[in-house]
Formats: sequence, structure tokens, C-alpha cells
Amino acid sequence: MILYNDIFQWEGLSKPLGLAMGKIRLRIFDLNQQRGSQITHIRPIIVVVSDVPGEKITVKGWAAPLATFICREFAIDPNRMTWVEHYPRVQYGIDNAKYIPEKYEAVDFTWQDDMAAHPRWRPMKSPMLDIVRDLVNGIQTP
Repeated sequence: MILYNDIFQWEGLSKPLGLAMGKIRLRIFDLNQQRGSQITHIRPIIVVVSDVPGEKITVKGWAAPLATFICREFAIDPNRMTWVEHYPRVQYGIDNAKYIPEKYEAVDFTWQDDMAAHPRWRPMKSPMLDIVRDLVNGIQTP
């Protein structure tokens, strides 16, 4: 079940996070609330973040402060969450003949006093990659 699917904006976060105003594409899913599912997931919350074109704030550059803020804002237990950065396919060149392929990366954090720190990126692999891709492709862009 999708809990959030929109452009997420903020007007500056608290001083400890040091994050200025910005916006990202945010999708939050709860796998335990999917219809027909009889499986209980250990990490049911999937948070998928993407850059918004033209924004100065990037999800990769601000991964830890964004994870901290989003977990607080949506009351997400970080121990029950998978944080995913999504980079859509980008076409470029003459007649858009060249492209950079779509990419999904999971990000693991060290959590200290309810704050994310030390992000570690890893490529997503099947079957989790297939689940996340299906979730993202199954919703409409606002």
C-alpha cells in the first residue's frame, strides 16, 4: 500500500540537520498493508526518493539529513525501513540516442540518537529490486 506519493517540499530543516529549503520526489510504501499479502515483512516500509530536476538539493548529497527528517515527519521506525534512491533513465545527445540507464540503490545508515549518519550505498539486487521496481512502476506520477 502506498502511504505517500508526491513531491515533498520543506522550508528549511532544524539547525542540527543543516538542510536548507528544497524538494525531492518521495514515495513511501508499506508492504504489510498490501492487499492479498499473507507475508509479514521485517522491514515493511520502503522509502523511495528521487531528485527533482533543477533542484540544488540532491538525494545522494543529503541522504542522512533527509532520512532523519522523513523518518521523523512520517513516524517511521528506521529499523523497519528500507531507504532506496531511484535514478530514472536519462536520455541525451542528438535525437536522445544515448542514455544513462535507470538505477536503484539501497542506502544503509548508522542511526545515532534518532539521526541517520554514515550512509552506505549498495546496488539493489533481485528479488528486492523487482519488488521496488514494481511498486514504483505501479503508481502514477503526480
